Amino acid sequence: MSSEVEAAHGGHGRAEAHHPALAHHFESLAAQKEAAGLGMWVFIAQEVMFFGGLFAAYTIYRALYPEAFARASHHLDVTLGAVNTGVLICSSLTMAMAVHAAALGKRRQIVGWLLLTVLLGSAFLGIKVVEYTDKFHHHLVPGPHFDGAALGLAGQDAQRAQIYYSLYFGMTGLHALHMIIGIPILLALAWLARRGRYGAAYYTPVELTGLYWHFVDIIWIFLFPLLYLIA
Repeated sequence: MSSEVEAAHGGHGRAEAHHPALAHHFESLAAQKEAAGLGMWVFIAQEVMFFGGLFAAYTIYRALYPEAFARASHHLDVTLGAVNTGVLICSSLTMAMAVHAAALGKRRQIVGWLLLTVLLGSAFLGIKVVEYTDKFHHHLVPGPHFDGAALGLAGQDAQRAQIYYSLYFGMTGLHALHMIIGIPILLALAWLARRGRYGAAYYTPVELTGLYWHFVDIIWIFLFPLLYLIA
């Protein structure tokens, strides 16, 4: 019995050793997945510190200039922000379903869920374009043409409102950039999945991209109340 078990494990090991996705410097797919996972978590950790600095800057300036920040935030469209929040939550669900389908080796479902995630991510970016266009139209972009009168502010209060919009565009723009980077990655994964690259034995790229996508969604969960709801 023990020899049969050893033979079975040996056969499994030989199958992994010849798997096309296994890099030559790893002994097994499990070891490769562990190393890739560690790399992704390190990347997410430094992203948390990066966004954490922006959140800290926002918190400090909000405490210093509460009235100007509150007045500036009133010009944001809470409805569009709430819709985008729902869109991103749904995209996290579809991304999770793509990972689940990959774990089960269901190729067509992987492609479908990934493409649906791309669609939802694109919808989010489209709504952000609408919001940004409104800010340009009302001259609420920080700079020489900033119109504090649109907010009922003048003098120092108008300058303080520019700080708010600098942080608004910086934080939401950086968040949108992460999504712009993520969407082509999802499309590449969908193309590779369609070609049979991923299955129950190997789906690490899908799983790690899912971690990245969930992180981006969580950042927005904090941005929405911070920028849109706290007045």
